[in-house]
Order: sequence, then structure tokens, then C-alpha cells
Amino acid sequence: MRALLVCPTILLAALLAGSPHSASAQMKLSPKAAAPGGTETRYFTSIDGLMDGNADVILKETRSGKTVTAAVLDVCYPVAKNSDRKDRFVINLQVAGQTLTGTTQSLGEKAPVTVKLSRKPTGDTFEFRGQIGIGQSVTEVTSPDNSDLSEKEFLDNQTTDDGITPQPKDFTEVSPEAIAVKVKLDAATDFLKSLKGQDVEVTLASLTVGCDALRAGEQTINMSVDPERAAALLAKFKATPGVTAAGWTSGMAEMDRTIRIAAADWRDGDRINRDKLAAAVAGVLSRTLAAKPVSQGFNPATGKLKLVFKRPNQDFPALELTDTIEVAGLVSADKPGTTDKLMLWIGSPATTTADESSGAKLNLSDEAAADEESDQPDDNGSIEALTRELKGQRWDADKSVWK
Repeated sequence: MRALLVCPTILLAALLAGSPHSASAQMKLSPKAAAPGGTETRYFTSIDGLMDGNADVILKETRSGKTVTAAVLDVCYPVAKNSDRKDRFVINLQVAGQTLTGTTQSLGEKAPVTVKLSRKPTGDTFEFRGQIGIGQSVTEVTSPDNSDLSEKEFLDNQTTDDGITPQPKDFTEVSPEAIAVKVKLDAATDFLKSLKGQDVEVTLASLTVGCDALRAGEQTINMSVDPERAAALLAKFKATPGVTAAGWTSGMAEMDRTIRIAAADWRDGDRINRDKLAAAVAGVLSRTLAAKPVSQGFNPATGKLKLVFKRPNQDFPALELTDTIEVAGLVSADKPGTTDKLMLWIGSPATTTADESSGAKLNLSDEAAADEESDQPDDNGSIEALTRELKGQRWDADKSVWK
């Protein structure tokens, strides 16, 4: 998840430690000399070595000629070692010659913060030494050979990619079941609590509030939902307080395993007859996989199709072992809104082998089954067989068209 750094104030990349220790850091960015006699803003970024490189630090300096007149330090860091949860502090530093000092408290944990740094020009680079204290922990800073960036260079290095497409023209770039919502941090808890009891699956990783989100003040929450309910949910989310963006994003559907078919034969009124289509898919896969269909069903939250097959294992026929094959799928319209086409995505089969014979059982380890199954050429031609049976089209990635 990435978020836009909208505040031109700050950013750095590396930090301090959870217990007192020394850390050496080096910044390796293109040096730029200050404009003679003019006032300009310069940034130091990409400081490595502090907190095992897990901190994100930005030092913004305002200079008049070569004299620093103001400085702001922005540090984002894990609240504890190996923790995904981040805290952040921002200090307007007092400038006294080459000494930068300040006190504040962190924005999340409200931990007291003290900073005392000395800067020393060394040709085209700068050396920083001093201490940064957070709570009871103090980090000794020794950071030579630091280059700075102009404000234009700094802003050019910022990216704006939240992965959200509010109005996709079709589902060739985004997945029909995958949606995302960008919400202000102070509204994120209420928004997430409102999802309890709803038929949606929230991506656990998107609950982590990273440094970009802390600085932007917005978090992107990724979810999976039944494609037939996605548009209505997104309309609801867009009207929710604190939500600043909502739309489709990347998900399970991969175009190399997707076919497009006419919708007319698979609809009951304005709804897809998914059970009928699933039965047709199971019939084709039972032939290509040489296996008997056992069950089929759709996840009520995500609309994901699960097909299960069984067949005799041929590695050692006398043992009468059984292969169980699971295949995931997804059925949806090929684009938001009205359309006469459907998209069908079929995942790669996952096979497990067990002794299901009567009497005493042979215990088996099946750790390599997934790798062995992936060696089969296109799952025994399953996608091509489905395309022929359903009179479908495959996606041409080179020309970006259905063929």
C-alpha cells in the first residue's frame, strides 16, 4: 500500500533504536550546492543503518546562502523491535550555528523526544553527529557523507500510487472482486468497525499503517467482495465520512487464465446463473484433469468459486491412494455497469494426495505436490478446453485486446 506524501514539509529514511546503542549511517544522493546568497530549501533523505534500516527520516533545511536558518526533522519508526506498528515525530529544530536541537513528543505513543545534532560540511557532503532520544531509549548518531536534495528533486522522488481505479473501463487492469478505500486516519477505526458482520474480506496487511500513511494522514484499506455487490458497496463507501477515494484494485484474477464469454446463455434475468456456469466448468475440468467432480460452491463474501475433484493417484496404484484437486475460480461481468459479456477466471489446480482406502492408512507428506502440479503444461489444457467449450475469447497481452 502506498500513499501520497502531500506535505512538502518532510521525509527521511532510517532511524533510531529501541535501546541505547551507536549507529553509523550513510546517505548516498546526488550532491547539490546551495545557490550563492539566495534562500532555498534542501532535504536530506535515505539515511541507512539506524534501527536496522527500519526508520524513515527526513531532514528539511531552509538556508540563506550556506547558513541554515530553519530545520525540521521528521522521523517515522517502529514502536518496538520487529513491530509493524509505526510512530512518528516532527520537530522544528532550533538552529545555533551548526547545532540543531529540539524537544517534542511522538504523535502516536506520546513518548518524549529529544534531538541534539551537530552538522559539519565536508566538501559537497555533510556529517551529522549527536543523539536522538525517544522515551528511555537514546541513539548515538554518527552519520558521515550525507548529500542533500533540492526541493524539486525531493518532490520528484515522491510517488502517488494507491492502486485505486474509481471508474475502470473494464476488468483487464483491475480485478472485479478486489476493491480499496482510502480513508482519513482519524476515521479509519470507525470505518473498519462498520465492516464487522458484513460479507467482505479485509486484507490483513492493509491494516498496517505505514510511514507514507502517517505522513499523508490517510490509509488505504483493501477488501475482497462478491463482484455482483462491488459497485453498490463502493457507492456506499464513497458517501462514508472520512473516505477520500474508493474503487477497484488488483486482485486474484490474472488475464492469462481468464476467458471472456457471452452472457446471454448464463443469465437468469439480470443475474448470472453462477451454478449453471460452475457445473459447465466442472464438466470440462473433470475431463482435462481426469477427475470426478465432488463439490462446487461460491464464497458468499467474495464470490470466489471453489471446485473440488478426486481421482485415483497413479504414482503407486496398488496403494489405492487418492488425489484431491481444488480449483479456484471467479465469475463476473467483464466491466462495471451494463454489458453482454462475462469474465471467467480459473486458478491453477492444487493437488493433495491421501490414503482414503479402507482399513489402516498410510501417512503421507505432500509438501512437494504444488510444485509438481505446476509443472503440468497449462493444467492439461484446461483453459483452452474451457475456451472452446464456452465459445470464449482469450486476452492478448501484447495487443491489449480480446482475441
